[in-house]
Amino acid sequence: MVISVLIFDFDGLLMDTETTLFECWRYEWRQHGLELDPARFFADHGGDVTEQRYAELARAVGPGYDRAASHARRIAYREELHATLGPAPGISEWFAEAAGLGLRLAVASSSPTHWVHGHLTRAGLLSRFEVVACGDEVTGHKPDPAVYLLALRRLGIAPEAAVAFEDTPHGVAAARAAGLRCVAVPNPYAARDRFGAADMVLRSAATTTLTRLLGELAAPSPAAGRR
Repeated sequence: MVISVLIFDFDGLLMDTETTLFECWRYEWRQHGLELDPARFFADHGGDVTEQRYAELARAVGPGYDRAASHARRIAYREELHATLGPAPGISEWFAEAAGLGLRLAVASSSPTHWVHGHLTRAGLLSRFEVVACGDEVTGHKPDPAVYLLALRRLGIAPEAAVAFEDTPHGVAAARAAGLRCVAVPNPYAARDRFGAADMVLRSAATTTLTRLLGELAAPSPAAGRR
């Protein structure tokens, strides 16, 4: 079946909010003279682990930890980082090419609706998407395929007609569980050797055109390239 729809993850794929997330938490740890270990920071699922992160920081700081002040300071710093955050490299070019090819676009994210819509609106991207499916609309988070299945239902298509784009191994697992082909563009904190389930792994969306990418996915020979 010919691919007619592109379904994108949001965080770390369309916009590098994974880096702003880590940086705002590292900033807050450093306010207390502490260092945050990136190897232990990111969860292997798409659920919200904010409270666990505050609990870990509270244990590290001790009895004097002020959670309310910590939260306010961290959020203010992250908003500063988001003020100039745009689409990830190559994404704007993919969107322009997709429009020329007549491809439909969708988002399937584990993040809540207000978060995804807010960032897409600020970046001037929301109107490009026919469907936006978010984590607060389903009961399971990636690697559970629920949000991808929701996107497919709203699009009214079979999974064979679409390809997903993900930046994490658990995102790839969710897409594959929904029956989708999946192209991985690993975020800076995801080990590339964990993306064996992806049909293709790219260093960046800027490394290839959509026409070439879709041609390779449609080829009868294995297209699981690494670029």
